[in-house]
Amino acid sequence: MVWRRLLRNRIGVIGALFILANFLVAIFAPWIATHDPLKIDIQNQGAPPSSSFLFGADEYGRDIFSRVIFGSRISLYISIFSVLFALGGGVIFGAMAGYYRGWMENLIMRFMDAIMSFPAILLAIGILAVLGPNLYNVVLALGVVYLPRFARIVHGSVLSLREKEFVEASVAMGNSDWIIISRHILPNCTAPLIVQTTASLAYAILAESALSFLGLGAPPPAPSWGNILSDARNFMMDNAWMTVFPGVAITLAVLGFNLFGDALRDALDPRMK
Repeated sequence: MVWRRLLRNRIGVIGALFILANFLVAIFAPWIATHDPLKIDIQNQGAPPSSSFLFGADEYGRDIFSRVIFGSRISLYISIFSVLFALGGGVIFGAMAGYYRGWMENLIMRFMDAIMSFPAILLAIGILAVLGPNLYNVVLALGVVYLPRFARIVHGSVLSLREKEFVEASVAMGNSDWIIISRHILPNCTAPLIVQTTASLAYAILAESALSFLGLGAPPPAPSWGNILSDARNFMMDNAWMTVFPGVAITLAVLGFNLFGDALRDALDPRMK
């Protein structure tokens, strides 16, 4: 039924196609790219879009098309693994807080509230300022930033489910807490978690691009959509196209996840017909 609802939602299908295209580009980047994204060509510094350089060349003569193509790998890598980190931690902490209640709930949820009290991008910048900018630290920083969102969803779901009859029956049968949580409670939390995961992937791509733009993401010369924009900002007045193509790539990736997330939310909502 969910699959049929998704297929009937044309906006969701368009979003899914954007996501699929992004993954295909990242997987087949070496075959799609027309140049080495790291190769410097002084003779073609700032070359405009042409048959040789489809998106033009940057200030070092590097092919922007190839850099945008390879940049999709870094954006997807950071967004996927940071969201998986946040999802795993959120499920664990949210389930513990909602099931055991008491002092554990107060400790965990107040800690999550403390994280959420900071603006997301500023907290990520602070973590990277301490740990240093590299791909693994960006994944960790964004994972910590998005962790409370998943924890709060799981916490609320577990609070409502732990009093249900099927949970009480499992307790009466003598099942362990781990079995009760993993087999009876968490499977009923999957729908909101799936929607939140899709939305968080879009936020993570934006956050990674912002961090790379500020010099806290993928270290140069590795191509990232954010640092491509950062390198091109000094040439916007004369060569505006240098910022257009990486900006369009970010827009389409985020748009795809947002459109698909909205359609998925409607498809999983039992009140929608």
